[in-house]
Amino acid sequence: MATPMEEDLPGAEAEAAGPAPPPAAATGGDGDGENPAPAPASPFSDSDSDSDDGGEGGDAADELRIQALEQALQEQPLDYESHVQYIQCLRKSGKIEKLRAAREEMNKYFPLTPKMWQEWTKDEASLRPESFEDIEKLYERGVQEYLSVRLWRDYLDFVEENDKSVSQCSPSGLTKMRNLFERAITAGGLHVTDGSKLWEAYREYEMAILTIIDDDDEEKAKQVQRIRVLFHRQLSVPLVDMESILAEYKSWEAEQGNANDPTSNFDGVPSNVVAAYKKATEMYNVRKQYEDQLSNADASDGDKLEEFLKYIKFEESSGDPARVQVLYERAVAELPVSTDLWMGYTSYLDKTLKVPAVLKSVYQRATRNCTWISELWVRYLLSLERIRASEEELRHVFEQALQCSFPSIKEYLEIYLTRVDSLRRRMADGLDFQLIRQTFMDATEFLSPQMGTEDLLLLHAYWAKLERTLGNDLAAARGVWENTLKKSGSVLEVWQHYIAMEIETEHIHEARSLYKRCYTKRFSGSGSEEICHAWIRFERECGTLEDYDLAVKKVNPRLKELMMFKAQQEVKVDTHVVPKETTGSDFSQKRKPSKIPTKQQPPAKKKKDNPPKSAVLSDDHGSKEQISTGHVKTGEVSGEKTQASMEVNLVDGSRRENTASKESKSNFYSDKCTAYMSNIDLTANEEHIRRFFSDIGGVTAIRLLRDKFTKKSRGIAYVDFSDNEHLEAAIRKNKHKLLAKKVSVARSDPSKGKKNREAGSFSKDQGTSGDRGETAEFANRPDKEIPKDKPTITGKNTFAAPRSVVKPLGWTQKDEKSDVGAEELKSNEEFRNLLLKK
Repeated sequence: MATPMEEDLPGAEAEAAGPAPPPAAATGGDGDGENPAPAPASPFSDSDSDSDDGGEGGDAADELRIQALEQALQEQPLDYESHVQYIQCLRKSGKIEKLRAAREEMNKYFPLTPKMWQEWTKDEASLRPESFEDIEKLYERGVQEYLSVRLWRDYLDFVEENDKSVSQCSPSGLTKMRNLFERAITAGGLHVTDGSKLWEAYREYEMAILTIIDDDDEEKAKQVQRIRVLFHRQLSVPLVDMESILAEYKSWEAEQGNANDPTSNFDGVPSNVVAAYKKATEMYNVRKQYEDQLSNADASDGDKLEEFLKYIKFEESSGDPARVQVLYERAVAELPVSTDLWMGYTSYLDKTLKVPAVLKSVYQRATRNCTWISELWVRYLLSLERIRASEEELRHVFEQALQCSFPSIKEYLEIYLTRVDSLRRRMADGLDFQLIRQTFMDATEFLSPQMGTEDLLLLHAYWAKLERTLGNDLAAARGVWENTLKKSGSVLEVWQHYIAMEIETEHIHEARSLYKRCYTKRFSGSGSEEICHAWIRFERECGTLEDYDLAVKKVNPRLKELMMFKAQQEVKVDTHVVPKETTGSDFSQKRKPSKIPTKQQPPAKKKKDNPPKSAVLSDDHGSKEQISTGHVKTGEVSGEKTQASMEVNLVDGSRRENTASKESKSNFYSDKCTAYMSNIDLTANEEHIRRFFSDIGGVTAIRLLRDKFTKKSRGIAYVDFSDNEHLEAAIRKNKHKLLAKKVSVARSDPSKGKKNREAGSFSKDQGTSGDRGETAEFANRPDKEIPKDKPTITGKNTFAAPRSVVKPLGWTQKDEKSDVGAEELKSNEEFRNLLLKK
């Protein structure tokens, strides 16, 4: 979903920066005497100029654009950007009725930005100046969605100028206007940088009332006191430019006849006001550093979020809920799709304020901005239940939640379970149990095709329990389990829960019937044995001797059958590991093992011999297992043939490994402009990551690594970017939060993996034995130099050993010192004896 509030970012930044808005935000009056907006009908003058320049061709292009956007919104009504562009096109073309309907349709799905509300109200005021009540309702809707001092000033000015009772200064009009000012002060009077505009407008209104009071001295004195109280209230609030407010107050007091010394700051100012002013000044000085950080127009959204969170944490430690609430409102107005802000805001309200109207307003805006966050919807439902909302309101919010798109099926399950929990708790209020039953039926129909066994079991166990306890309908509870068995009858836990329910309700016969139905079924793992033993234990504890004997009679053959099946599986595994004997002349006439070890040829001679084809086993894995397990004994086959066969297999295996490793080298990504992300929340998907980088753009591909078997996220991803500039911007988002969890973002460096692969191939070349080149290296060393943690290969256990390690049977260390062979050693011995005789 596109990001709401993008149209309002310049205006929101201006509100955070101070009284002077940038030109891009000049969309309406800001109360300081300027009126940057043109006449109300100006939006439609744009189409006139366009039509003069482009003629009918421009109108036709606009019409085609409008039709395309209408078609897009019919297909995807939750596309925020399409709504914004559609409204802009209609406003440009001057199609008033369609424009009004388009704005209403968009506001049905999303909150509108303050700038959009200003445009809407000004358009309506220029077209229907007589429809004061309708325009007043638009202003009322606008100020409730986001905190905007500018929009409040427009609202106050509109009522003051167009409400007849207010303009005539009737008692009802005065009361209405003062109440509206008090609401504005409550909403934005604590805004450190812009709140003084609302206080100033309030004082100016009261001063205007003072000027029209003529002869009534008592009424005039009351009005003077009203203005004085407004000054005192404002001076106790930490706002920007406190010194000028104090100077204005002293000047006004002098006009009322209360002389004071202009050169002295506090001359003529009451002591309690002075104390409040000093405290407010200290509070402002502490907060000034946070305000300066927020006024940085070049800061990214991530930096702004970080500064807002610091500021909010400070305000929460100060302990003033009103100030915390205003700061949260400022934050969500600038960053409306930040889940961290909305989660923190709603949590704070639930714990601290607990005002029903405020809770409803905030949760409604939070779920409309972040529709994909299921936890917000769960909290919304729980909050409505706490404030005793009606069943109609709870059902409406629940139905809205189900229409949203959540990342996983478990989040829909959580919504359904929250709804059931609420209905269960409110059964004492007279609710019908049929509501709970219908909710479970809807959940099963909606979730079953995609729900895992564990979640399905959780849902149906809860359903059966409530049918039995609240619905007092054991037959319905059994029906729940029977339907579950039709879908998941091979799951042991389903049978166990069903049986446990029958035992808990002391229906022994029904529990026994279930054991009889399921003890012959094949469950995964040791489940089949487990259910058999459970039946025996059940009959021992609950049944008669005859029942126990019958269970043993049925279970024992089943257990033997399972044991035989398990043994057959093990034999199959052994048969797969140990190959069948190859028929041939060399193996058909086996010699008895000789007690005298036969002489082995030296390795140099042995390599030259070519063993018969029948002696070379075709299955590498099988031949290795045969040698390692000792199935081939000394004397069964000649040493030369055995050794040569093993060497051939090892060489072939090494060649295959090298070939496979070469083929796998081509499957690596180049990662020229790729970011490596880790510590990702396991519930996050590719769309979450795309939104995480939406503020910088440039994402071309996302590779989220998943488990090969469970298909669940491993918390690691590679994100490709279009160029190095976007990649650098992405790296700067390191340690930012994604789904309330800080993620690590770094540049992907495939050269490290390449070096490792090159090092691995080097070791293979040195050892000529695949992955065991290191063992070959140690095999060529003397025994004293071999590290203790490296096992030595002795005797005939030469399975999977490198060729440089494999030695003939009967080999000793003396053979390694000479390559002349046994015959040469014998001749040397005879020569030495001859010399001794001489």
